[in-house]
Order: sequence, then C-alpha cells, then structure tokens
Amino acid sequence: MQSEQVAEHRDDQRRGQQQGDQHGQALAKELLSHPEVAPIGLGARDSLRLEAGLCLYGHDLDQNTSPVESSLLWALSKVRRADGARPGGYPGAAVVFEHIAKGVARKRVGLRPNARVPVREGAELVDADGRKVGVVTSGGFGPTLEAPVAMGYVETALAKPGTQLAAMVRGKPVPVEVASTPFVPQRYHRG
Repeated sequence: MQSEQVAEHRDDQRRGQQQGDQHGQALAKELLSHPEVAPIGLGARDSLRLEAGLCLYGHDLDQNTSPVESSLLWALSKVRRADGARPGGYPGAAVVFEHIAKGVARKRVGLRPNARVPVREGAELVDADGRKVGVVTSGGFGPTLEAPVAMGYVETALAKPGTQLAAMVRGKPVPVEVASTPFVPQRYHRG
C-alpha cells in the first residue's frame, strides 16, 4: 500500500461513508517514512483489541448493556457509585445501581477455544447438556497467542474462569473454556 492511500478515517454512520482527513494523511506519511512502521488494517486492530480483552461498541456492548454485565465496572468512578460522594448523575445510573445491588443474569467473559477453529460473532454457547447459555460477541485468531480467542456473554453462574462450554460452529460443538481477560498481559506504560 502506498502512503498516499493511507489516511485517518472516521466512520460517518449517518451517511455510511468514510471521510479522509488531510492532517491524518500527513501523519500517516510521516509515520510510514520510518522503515520499522508498516500499515495495518481493521483486521489487525480487531485481533489485537480482542487479545487485550477490549470491547467493541455494537458487538461486545451497546446502549442496552450495563457496565456490570460487560465487566466494565472499573470504568465507573467510585464517587459516582451508590455509596460514593456524588452518586449517580449519569444516564442509566438507576439501572447500574440495581445491577450492582442485585446482580445480573449475564456477564461478558473471555473464551479460549480448545481447537484451532476460530469462533466468530453470533455463535451460540451451550453447556454440556446442549442448553443455550450465551452467545459469542467477538472472535478471531490472536496473533500473539497464535490461537483463537473470543468474547461473549454467558449466564452469570457460568462466568467463572475454567468453566467448560461449547460454541456451535457450523452446527458442530467446539469446546471453549471461560477465561480471564486480557488474554495477553498488558505491557504498556500508563503515564
């Protein structure tokens, strides 16, 4: 890919178009002038964010998913929790407080397929009896792990790491194990 073709894009969902940005093009050209830098696409971004256990809006969470269900309660500052100094004050606070107090029916979990078969978004998760207990929301191949990884929602009682389930891929069960995220330890500096 030539550097002239590389540009920062933002999704314009209202018009369904991607719009290039001149500053992004200049930045891309500067970055690509270094021999150790190479362009990557959305597939690389997706596989790396999946290995890091990061959610993608519209897949792993949406406006109907609470931080408690999506295992993102860490993102809610303690002062905004029900027992905090300034509780609430944000859309959905009542629902979040109820979920914290009473629990939730489902939780987002990491999934490690016990085969080389990638488990993709939309695959049903079933227990040993074949009962549907969840769904995969993101899945693919983890290049750092050199193995497939996935995330999805399961019944809260089955969200413990080590729980054995199966993902239905093309009508056949693929064994998966509930795993902690991130799949790959974080090695970046928080400054």
